[in-house]
Amino acid sequence: MIFQRVATNDITLHVAQDGPEDGPLLILLHGFPEFWYGWRRQIPFFADLGYRVWAPDQRGYNLSDKPQGVGAYRLDTLAQDVVGLIAAAGREKAFVVGHDWGAEVAWWLAMRYPERLERVAMLNVPHPAVMAQELRHNIAQLRKSWYIFFFPLPVLPERFYRRDNFGGGLAALRGSSRRGTFADDDIARYREAWSQPGALTGMINWYRAIIQHPPSIKRDERIAVPTLLIWGAKDRFLGRELAQPSIDRCDDGQLVFIEEASHWVQHEEPDRVNALLRDFFQR
Repeated sequence: MIFQRVATNDITLHVAQDGPEDGPLLILLHGFPEFWYGWRRQIPFFADLGYRVWAPDQRGYNLSDKPQGVGAYRLDTLAQDVVGLIAAAGREKAFVVGHDWGAEVAWWLAMRYPERLERVAMLNVPHPAVMAQELRHNIAQLRKSWYIFFFPLPVLPERFYRRDNFGGGLAALRGSSRRGTFADDDIARYREAWSQPGALTGMINWYRAIIQHPPSIKRDERIAVPTLLIWGAKDRFLGRELAQPSIDRCDDGQLVFIEEASHWVQHEEPDRVNALLRDFFQR
């Protein structure tokens, strides 16, 4: 594995890269509060299968650029970062997999830039329109999603997250995952990433931007790109009832529940997730 800084969309992103240069391009998009390291169990697996794997720190995270201002973190801007990565790799298209916020970006890519995708897979995040509808009408989901309305506040989220040596980040990972999913060495890596100058504000600005600059989505908009949605059923943040309406918006969609997994499905069940993705890509 190597690490490079790649120019895209007027910024540079720190990207973990592995696999043969001429292999099919696979881009792995992490979510909150992770960075490229969240794909450590997927990168070597797909590199060994012959894929050219790129796992960026997305803008605002770890060693990537952290532009100032909430407007720099609009959903379409985040998607354009990925389009720029595909171009920087010298490709027309890529396979894209996203988890958490990375899955939100993947959904948007499938809606707005389908010509740049071979296939797309999302882990434990619903279609943006389904999420918006559930927040309006599903009281149980509204309670689970309290953080969506806390993070847009000024200053306070950073203080909450940083206190007690990033106790907020630790709770986000260990408090919502199976015991033993994140070892002490893993937590040390995450704390180092969260400690990068400007990182906390950059990370949290993703939440601020979705509230201040909500994307416009057509009610009857369809996803034409072949889509796989993998869902850890024990997710404490997102109810499983959001999954089927999301895949129903896809012309060629597949939904797989992993009953014993939480929100951190690719960490807890890496072999199962890797096999599902491999089979989907080769279908």
